[in-house]
Amino acid sequence: MWGDLLLAGSLVLIIEGLMPAISPSGWRSMVSQAAQLSDRGLRAGGVALIIIGAVIFHLVG
Repeated sequence: MWGDLLLAGSLVLIIEGLMPAISPSGWRSMVSQAAQLSDRGLRAGGVALIIIGAVIFHLVG
């Protein structure tokens, strides 16, 4: 189980690092735009990502 969690965490780090590695200026622009969103908008986006991730996890697992 711990091995699976470590693998999942390492995959998250790889995916998170792709955007700044491939397109640093695009990543910077995206972060700048995200900083201008309201707390409510950021929260809604976060909840949407959690739901999408949970659905994919359920379908695959």
